Amino acid sequence: MPIRIADNLPARRTLEAEGVIVMSETEAARQDIRPLHIALLNLMPDKITTETQIARVLGATPLQIELELVRISDHVSKTTLAGHIAAFYRPWEDVRAEKFDGLIITGAPVEQIGFEEVTYWDELRRIFDWSQTHIHRTLTLCWGAMAGLQHFHGVPKHALAEKASGIFSHTNRAPASPWMRGLPDAFDVPVSRWSEVRTEDLPANRGLTVLADSAESGLCLVDDPAHRAVHMLNHLEYDTLTLAGEYARDAGHYLPKGYFPGDDPSAAPRNTWRGHGHLFFGNWINETYQTTSFDRAEIGAG
Repeated sequence: MPIRIADNLPARRTLEAEGVIVMSETEAARQDIRPLHIALLNLMPDKITTETQIARVLGATPLQIELELVRISDHVSKTTLAGHIAAFYRPWEDVRAEKFDGLIITGAPVEQIGFEEVTYWDELRRIFDWSQTHIHRTLTLCWGAMAGLQHFHGVPKHALAEKASGIFSHTNRAPASPWMRGLPDAFDVPVSRWSEVRTEDLPANRGLTVLADSAESGLCLVDDPAHRAVHMLNHLEYDTLTLAGEYARDAGHYLPKGYFPGDDPSAAPRNTWRGHGHLFFGNWINETYQTTSFDRAEIGAG
């Protein structure tokens, strides 16, 4: 089944050009089916790119997805047009009375400052608490994952001496996990961050399970069943050219490892993670669908 997004969202044109089936709101209303309602709390500065990336991997799953774009209530984006934000995003304060099958919280370019220094940290902590009563499954990405592990478990983040950027081989530590079903023993993942969370800092006896990690770049995926969350510290949702764009933005200072053939920035990169990303997000959607309540009002009741 296709993904349902606003008819005039810019991501629609990109996804349709790629062959992703995107359903209009009119078409969706004709189907006698209960779609999965997924909220995307988009903390990234380039919101349109992130919307497209997330909609792409969700739209490849066999279920009908209704994507709700959510923003921090009091934070004003400086890099995305205000008209786009006003047209397609709802502040969290406006949706907090609603319940969702899933919540995805993205990363944010604030890794190099302390959590308490982030201007919207207090609201984000309220959102994490809200997820325990209004969300069935949560998926956090990059800094969002660091924030989730800090909020729920007090796990610190550590600054890196240099930016971790590139394509790194990761080991599947839990192939029997529903989140890792079908993923190979070793698989490529894009990494792009200035901080890390360390395995030795994960508290014991809290039910946390390492699903995937890398000898070079460290932790990648952590299962947090007590909070119905999976924390992904990296970026299986990235496009082929995302790291190239970051490299150009950084004025060529941080060459992504294993990304450009022969480490030649003039060479076109090859996408070796696309299938892994679709499979992981498909697993998350499938498990959400299999375990959520048919009546959304019952989400969080147990």
